[in-house]
Amino acid sequence: MKSNYKKLGNYIRQIDERNNDGTLGEDNLYGISVTKEFIISHANLVGVTFDGYKVVAPKQFAYIPDTSRRGDKIAISLNTFGEKIIVSSICSVFEIIDENELLPEYLMLWFMRPEFDRYARFMSNGSVREVFDWDCMCSVELPVPSLQEQHKIIQDFHVITDRLEILHKMNVNLTTQCCVNYQLMLNGFTEESDKKTLPEGWSIGSIGSYSDLKSGYAFKSEWWTNKGYKVIKIANITNNSIDLDSCDYVIEEHAKLAKIFISVPGDVFIAMTGATTGKIGILPFCKDKVVVNQRVGKFFLGKEPILKVPFLFATLLSSRVVQQLQPDGMAGSAQDNLSADDIKNVEIVLPDTTTIEKFNVQNRSIIENIMANLAELRLMQKLLVLLLSKMTTKEGA
Repeated sequence: MKSNYKKLGNYIRQIDERNNDGTLGEDNLYGISVTKEFIISHANLVGVTFDGYKVVAPKQFAYIPDTSRRGDKIAISLNTFGEKIIVSSICSVFEIIDENELLPEYLMLWFMRPEFDRYARFMSNGSVREVFDWDCMCSVELPVPSLQEQHKIIQDFHVITDRLEILHKMNVNLTTQCCVNYQLMLNGFTEESDKKTLPEGWSIGSIGSYSDLKSGYAFKSEWWTNKGYKVIKIANITNNSIDLDSCDYVIEEHAKLAKIFISVPGDVFIAMTGATTGKIGILPFCKDKVVVNQRVGKFFLGKEPILKVPFLFATLLSSRVVQQLQPDGMAGSAQDNLSADDIKNVEIVLPDTTTIEKFNVQNRSIIENIMANLAELRLMQKLLVLLLSKMTTKEGA
């Protein structure tokens, strides 16, 4: 054990309060996610009685000891609801013995570190069911700095997470505004409208008539490395953005084989296979060198994609297009697989060039603000990782 580390077992005690009187019911039942949150249970509860479920009071922790079916994460969370909840009897519940020595929120931050997940998975190995039992939890070692330092770390955490929440909400609002402006521009016309009723110069076109689309380059798995050009895969498309920090890399020599897929901020991508088929992502402002993997479609909008992104972005998020491109839509097969032609052939209302250009000009600032917020979100996530990593080196531990 490091000299500044303490055994967690000295600071916690196990709790086994049961819901035997049935006071708490379905509305109070939660599961625990690998993202370290209590989540509403989606289990079939018809005919279920809640006697025997474990009670988790405010400021108490619950975790699932069986780690064998949860990948590389351990499901653990702190009750911050301000009221009692119930969890499955398979969970272990515990609390801090003395909050004058160790704060629950500080301990929860320790559990959020990826190093803790790796430790818990390692310590679970060897048993038949891969269980991180109570003895294992008590054997966890961590620095326990002064209460002042613990409060400071918690405060810094909330500053970052509050900003993350604000940025997410801003982007939701900006995206909504762009989509509302799009519907106002269309003025009620849809792909099913009689062509004769369309304004002069308008037509029922397709996504492909506005932008070409190609599936990315088939990089070989043995080419992956830890530096060079970042490669956008389907898993990197999330929340209408690209998660650049979870990308694999290829060296420049291999990236040049996919030179038509070298991307710039403002480029738009779409998932063409899997559970996220049809989901789109826009590349935020960044200095990273980026290329595109196979089964991720890249829209080709010219040398300055930002000039044409607003119309495409709003089109791809319109309900009629979403219904056709995302897993339950008409364009996807039973395996949720789209070709470039499937996507390009989706019908859309295509206003005249002047109307589209006006829309792009008027909504460019919205897209740029979204991209700037995405870049800041990325920075905030890095600061959060840095904060959690620094918990091992805080003075006074």
